[in-house]
Amino acid sequence: MKDFLIRELKTDNIESELSKVGFDSCYINRAADKYRYKTIKIFNLTPAQANILKQTALALGTDCGVHREVITGRIEFSDVILGGSISELRKIAERLKFQPFSLKYLGEKIEQHIKSDHSRKTKLAGILNLTPDSFSDGGKYWDGGKYITPEDSFKHLVEMIEDGADLIDIGAESTRPYSQPVEPDEQIRRLKPVLELIKKENITTPVSIDTRSSAVARFVLDYGVKIINDVSGFDYDSKMADTVSEYSAGVIIQHSKGSPENMQKNPEYDDVMEEVYLNLLSKIKFAHSKGIQNIIIDPGIGFGKTREDNFEILSRIEEFYSLDCPVMVGVSRKSLLGVNNNDNDLKDSLSAAISYPLIKSGVDYLRVHNVKLHKQLLTLAE
Repeated sequence: MKDFLIRELKTDNIESELSKVGFDSCYINRAADKYRYKTIKIFNLTPAQANILKQTALALGTDCGVHREVITGRIEFSDVILGGSISELRKIAERLKFQPFSLKYLGEKIEQHIKSDHSRKTKLAGILNLTPDSFSDGGKYWDGGKYITPEDSFKHLVEMIEDGADLIDIGAESTRPYSQPVEPDEQIRRLKPVLELIKKENITTPVSIDTRSSAVARFVLDYGVKIINDVSGFDYDSKMADTVSEYSAGVIIQHSKGSPENMQKNPEYDDVMEEVYLNLLSKIKFAHSKGIQNIIIDPGIGFGKTREDNFEILSRIEEFYSLDCPVMVGVSRKSLLGVNNNDNDLKDSLSAAISYPLIKSGVDYLRVHNVKLHKQLLTLAE
């Protein structure tokens, strides 16, 4: 009896595998879409819309999961799960364009989602903490720390740029769990000397300022900073969005449940992925309503999430790409590594281990302390 050998393929380069079996080279690129699969969730369809979508999917040899009462019409709306190869989804999208109940627009949306290409290379955001109490390097680069000067902070900034940082994220307020707010005037006092050196030395690498305060944002934007990193996602200061918009600046919108003082006191979610996704979506729409276009999103690892929540988000990071904004992730030296009492060398090694699959998935930015190590990791991942 013949012994059949079967090997499962886990590769994005299905074209190469088809070529190896002698597939017709003239048809490889088109045929490859039959071997690439996507599963997408579509929210709030009416029973009529969900029924038509399901029947369209079935007719093309795939399926669509809907609420059990869609067929009876006893519900007002149903979320649906649609899965299939890229080729099948493209055919579904085309057929929906000829259906009633606004399904033409759903077809266009599915088609747009299929076409989206997330093949950008990961960039590095180097972290510069001008604080006495950050969880990783508190006091090390703070201008109020013993023997530390703004020149020392600036020297570290330059080192990170030389090591390969594409962005420098500077913070003057620790937002680690259980930390207390820092007054805007104190944040400005810490930031001003370093910003003056950046301006004096004509640093061209983009700088973002990690602050929840619109007063601090206004101060640094007057200095020429172009990006504000608001870890509260506009929740802390109601004037933040208007301030960013006024200066036509960019913003990093992070998800955070609660404030640093209480965010790690038993955070709970019914569905962490869906809640974080929908929260970020609403904030993107809010930013757009204010005229803000340059938006980076951050799911907020460690900000109001359990260790299990954090790792679920990291393992499913690609789901956030459909929000059509660059995605930033920060795991560097955080408590989810489980080595709080160890030195930074071990923390950096574990951070890099978690970062590698994020790089392979196409995440846009990694926010890191050790830029040199992660630059080497990027080279390995190419």
